[in-house]
Amino acid sequence: MVHIMTLWLPILLSAVLVFVASFIIHMVLGYHKNDFKKLPAQDDIMDALRKFNIPPGDYMMPRPDSMKEMKEPAFMEKWSKGPRAIMTVMKSGPPSMGLQLFQWFVYCLVIGVFSAYVSGRALAQGAGHLPVLRFAGTAAFLGYSLALMQNSIWYKRSWGATLRTMFDGLVYACLTGAAFSWFWPR
Repeated sequence: MVHIMTLWLPILLSAVLVFVASFIIHMVLGYHKNDFKKLPAQDDIMDALRKFNIPPGDYMMPRPDSMKEMKEPAFMEKWSKGPRAIMTVMKSGPPSMGLQLFQWFVYCLVIGVFSAYVSGRALAQGAGHLPVLRFAGTAAFLGYSLALMQNSIWYKRSWGATLRTMFDGLVYACLTGAAFSWFWPR
């Protein structure tokens, strides 16, 4: 068993490696550029929604007020007639990525901490590179990827977009496992 505090360097290094890799994936490689489709008549739809001054948040339409209402003919007609949508409304104004990048880095640190915990409980000091890579990488993959499938199952996010993002998680997991393998206490 390895104490989590002795793994501070691979935790930090894995977060930095993942942060840089995510920049390369999203800003250089560009295979996520079509994850979201453009609405037809986007400007008209934005103009129509703007007048409602919708606060930031997650919305569904049509959305019943109760399970009972879901069974009523009027709601079923709305459901059948469509369109049905789930949308996230963000704050208006110029995009500012600072807070999101900070949150992403903290998230990467959290994944590193859980990878350290799992690996440190399962492996002893001086463990071989492959077992460390396997344990830390698997724990990181669980954190970066598996829960993403829920978005495709329940919220109908494109399976292609989900699988591409899960592939990113596999890359991040490999980098995390490598960082732990390189700096595992000997």
